[in-house]
Amino acid sequence: MVNEYCAQGLSLHLGKRQIIDNVSVALRGGEMTALIGPNGAGKSTLLRLLTGYLTPDSGTRHLAGKPLEAWSPEALSRRRAVMLQRTALQADWTVETVIAMGRSPWGATADPAVMAVTGCDGLAGRRYPGLSGGEQQRVQLARCLAQLWRDGAPQGWLFLDEPTSALDLYYQQHLLRLLKRLTAGGQLHVCVVLHDLNLAALWADRILLLHQGHLVAQGTPQEVIQQPVIHRWYGADVRLVQHPDNAVPQVYLAP
Repeated sequence: MVNEYCAQGLSLHLGKRQIIDNVSVALRGGEMTALIGPNGAGKSTLLRLLTGYLTPDSGTRHLAGKPLEAWSPEALSRRRAVMLQRTALQADWTVETVIAMGRSPWGATADPAVMAVTGCDGLAGRRYPGLSGGEQQRVQLARCLAQLWRDGAPQGWLFLDEPTSALDLYYQQHLLRLLKRLTAGGQLHVCVVLHDLNLAALWADRILLLHQGHLVAQGTPQEVIQQPVIHRWYGADVRLVQHPDNAVPQVYLAP
């Protein structure tokens, strides 16, 4: 399919350890998919395999019906953007310059709307190294959206590794509301690693649960965020309630 990313049977070893074991996923336009799982489950590694940052030992990856390896770096950059958990950037550049880096595959300047929708317009003129961790995350999100921006909106596949980790409550809500709204247009897919199960349940259309490199559960939030499932794979004693405004489960730890 033109608007689908498919990975089949992905596996990866590091030394004698199997990090990802026979994982298959399908990412479709207009959806937000959350990767969840306990520490060491392989979430970030799977994200790097899906984006092409890592090469699997076995398995296939197809973007819009074409093998990932067959895409030129420039063409792939126009269809797929990645925001890693930590982006090492020490250059004393302005916020606008960092965001404009996302337009490198296009040879064009960034649309001012990107800064506005990500809440970065208030950071204009400031130097990137002087920003807080949360502000830097917002700028990196804007850079990624600028990379996929076409005809007034982002189009393609956006991969994010724990984008809410340094954000306060307001910007967590702002970011996830924004991603949900952008995917609703049908031209953008967001695949995001999240540690917060409640955020995943509230905002994701589909959830993939990893444990020790295996895909052990997948489906809607209602299908995956269940007490026996979370207890089995996280080992935590939890209770579930329904969100008061949405028919999705919310998790809290038992005392």
